[in-house]
Amino acid sequence: MDERALREEICEIGRRMWQRGMASATSGNISARLAEDRVLITPTLVSKGFMKPEQILQVDLEGNILGGEGVPTSETPMHLRIYRERSDIGAVVHAHPPVATGFAVAGRALDRHLLPEAIIFLGEVPVVPFRMPGSPELGEAVVPYLEEQDAVLLENHGVLCWGSDLEQAYYKLETLEFYATVTLVSQLVGAVREVPFEHLANLLRLRRALKGIGRD
Repeated sequence: MDERALREEICEIGRRMWQRGMASATSGNISARLAEDRVLITPTLVSKGFMKPEQILQVDLEGNILGGEGVPTSETPMHLRIYRERSDIGAVVHAHPPVATGFAVAGRALDRHLLPEAIIFLGEVPVVPFRMPGSPELGEAVVPYLEEQDAVLLENHGVLCWGSDLEQAYYKLETLEFYATVTLVSQLVGAVREVPFEHLANLLRLRRALKGIGRD
């Protein structure tokens, strides 16, 4: 994908996040790998629902600005730390979907095996201990989860998802919020039933297979 097309896709993903209430006001940030050592990333203090392609910034993996308007998101260090750690990651999405963020505030991991889709595409979603937003320490705190997980809850902050491309990272965000909502509702009605054990192994096997394909 060329740079213009990738800028437009970032804006489209931002609109979807905003329309679904996962990025209120100017919150949330999105990035995508443009080349091995270059990343496109959203600007700070701009609504994700109303971004323009020319506002998306191009930075190198050290955070030097190579093009675009304005100032990159304050969460740039977290995004770049992920790209430096895993060359196969092509996109990172950070948002504040209300239900999943509620679990993050409560310090409650989403680790119940309730939905086949969530088991396959997310696995368990742990809570990353609180670090100041925008700090290098937050990026370092996420690194240990990159190998096995596809998304994490950031304690008292929000959620973070990554994938091979923007579409995959965003779909994980949607799946995560749906998973959190179903978990909450099932707890409220008092009947949290996990996928039967005899079927869980097959779902986990499929998850491992799909993650392996993603690394090829």
